[in-house]
Amino acid sequence: MTLSRRKFNAGLAGIAGAALLGQGRPAFAARDTELNILCWEGYNTDNVLGPFRQLHPGARVRAESGTSDPDMINRLRAGELNVWDVLNVNQPWARRLAPEGLIKPLDKARFMPYFEKMSGEFAKPYPLAFSDAGDLLGMPQRYGPFSFVVNTDKISRETAEDQGWKLFFDPAMKDRYGVLTYGDWNIMHLSLAGDLNPFEDMDDAKRATFKSTAEAIFGNAKLLTDDLVAMTTALINGEIDAYFTGGTYTASPARLDGASNVRAITPRTGPVNGKGGLVWVELTSLINNPDPSGLAEDFLEFVQQPDVAKSVSFAEGTYNPVTQMGDPDVFAKYSPEELDAIQWDSLEEELSRATQYNVIKDYDALNAIYTAAKRR
Repeated sequence: MTLSRRKFNAGLAGIAGAALLGQGRPAFAARDTELNILCWEGYNTDNVLGPFRQLHPGARVRAESGTSDPDMINRLRAGELNVWDVLNVNQPWARRLAPEGLIKPLDKARFMPYFEKMSGEFAKPYPLAFSDAGDLLGMPQRYGPFSFVVNTDKISRETAEDQGWKLFFDPAMKDRYGVLTYGDWNIMHLSLAGDLNPFEDMDDAKRATFKSTAEAIFGNAKLLTDDLVAMTTALINGEIDAYFTGGTYTASPARLDGASNVRAITPRTGPVNGKGGLVWVELTSLINNPDPSGLAEDFLEFVQQPDVAKSVSFAEGTYNPVTQMGDPDVFAKYSPEELDAIQWDSLEEELSRATQYNVIKDYDALNAIYTAAKRR
């Protein structure tokens, strides 16, 4: 989840997909020498793919970074099922994609042992990685809480956590905060700010509450941008004191550079079973390609290895915890500065106050309201 985790450019996505489809299959007798990965950024870096290519000399290994979960999934639905072998998206989708025949179960004998070394809740193992029937649908790796970010020189962590989303309704905050315009996330966070559950159907009264909340948040913001660098610069320079929609993923680059006053916040309480924060968890799955690559499961196992898990965790641009940090061999690879960058000290506490990222139930109606409020 780096800078590209914002509103996607449908035209660019279509062009990229068409280009890849147009290239066709290489003339190999078997697909054990080809692997195509559709993923969030990080898995497409040289630090991850380079060592895998060295293990499989002669293989053509390609990875393309997506710009939203629905974008990547819709590409499979639209006919690219026979192009891709590995899919890396967020946690609610695996249980939806399996019944559609877009992903297939993993070999439990091969992959279940990896859960034993994972951290916290993931070692139980993580329930959203499985179907109701018990099939293993994907392997969790990167994750993190995602709510909002403050400059603790201006707003203390304790105050921000206690006030939660209500912080942005304080009259003193007018023109003192920005909105990082990551569409779907904004809709979820605006719902929480209005004491609404974004994962339930909303009646007219709740939609009206969402509308007034969106208009208030946008109306009193000083800065609206989907540029994380611009938002972070404004926060560090004192132009703003906080920004709406952000988390470990967005705060970590500045923190690693020494700006420890940039801190991701998870509210202490909220409207979803008492929780006010959200947590995203990526699951990496096998695409149900009719001509499967023999390298696909090898890659899923490869990224579990300590050196590679660390490379995924600290991919270019942003830094996030990974489930493999429960393994002492993985944890030992992090410096104190890196652990501070991803707010390891409070991670477990923040996760206890966060609910799982999910699919927005009333998306079309809320998105229309959101879009109109943002344009105003």
